[in-house]
Amino acid sequence: MTPDRVIAAIDGTWPPARMIGSGPWTLREGQGGGQRVSATTLSRPATPAELAREIPQAEAAMLALGQTQLFMIRPQDDMLDAELATRGYALHDPVRAWACAPDTLCDLPIPRVTAFAIWEPLAIMREIWEAGGIDAGRQAVMARAHGPKTGLLGRWKDKPAAAAFVAIHEGVAMLHALEVLPHQRRQGVAGWMMRAAAVWARENGADTLAVLCTRANAPANALYAALAMTPVTDYHYRRKGEEAPTT
Repeated sequence: MTPDRVIAAIDGTWPPARMIGSGPWTLREGQGGGQRVSATTLSRPATPAELAREIPQAEAAMLALGQTQLFMIRPQDDMLDAELATRGYALHDPVRAWACAPDTLCDLPIPRVTAFAIWEPLAIMREIWEAGGIDAGRQAVMARAHGPKTGLLGRWKDKPAAAAFVAIHEGVAMLHALEVLPHQRRQGVAGWMMRAAAVWARENGADTLAVLCTRANAPANALYAALAMTPVTDYHYRRKGEEAPTT
C-alpha cells in the first residue's frame, strides 16, 4: 500500500462536487461537504517563485467559490507548507491514514445481526449521521461517489448503534463517516463496523481497506492500531485566519 494510492482514494471515494485545474493547483468545490472536498492541492511540483506568484490566484479562486481559503498539505508539499505558514495560514487537523488487507479483519466471525451493508441508506442511518454532525452536505458526498459503495448499519443489544460509508477506488476500499451513538460506545461496536467494512471490501474485490483519522482522535487511532492496521501516510491542512482547533 502506497501513500499515493490512499490519497487518490480520498477523491475517488469522497468526491467533491467539482475539481478545477488552475495553474499548479487542483481546486475542489465542496458544496458544504467538509474540508476534504473543499481543500486545494498542488497538482504538480512548483518552485518557490511560482508558489509566491500563484498562491494569490488560488486564494481568489477559493473565495470565488464561496469557500474558506484551505490547502491540503501532503508529505511532498513541504515547500508549500512553509510558504503558507509565512503567510499566516494556521496548521489545522493533522490526519493519519491507516490501511490493511481486508483479510486482516476477516479473521473473526461477526455476531449475527450486528452489522449490515445497505444502500441506499436507511432513515435510521441518516439520523445517526446527523446526530454526529454528518449533515446533508456530507451525505451528498456519499451520493456522488461512483463505483462500488455501501452504507453500514451497526446494531448492538438489539438497538441501532452505528452508521458508516464505504466506497472503492482502484482497489482501495475507504471507510468514511463512522459514527457510533453515544450510549452504544465503548462496547466494541466500532471494531465490528471495521470488520464489516473489511468483509464487504473483500467481497467487492478490494485489496486494501483504508480509513482516515485526525491525529487528535486518540481512541480511534488506538482502535485502528489494535486491529493491526498500519499507518500509511499523514497529511494536514493550512487554513487562513486565526489558529484553528485540531479536533
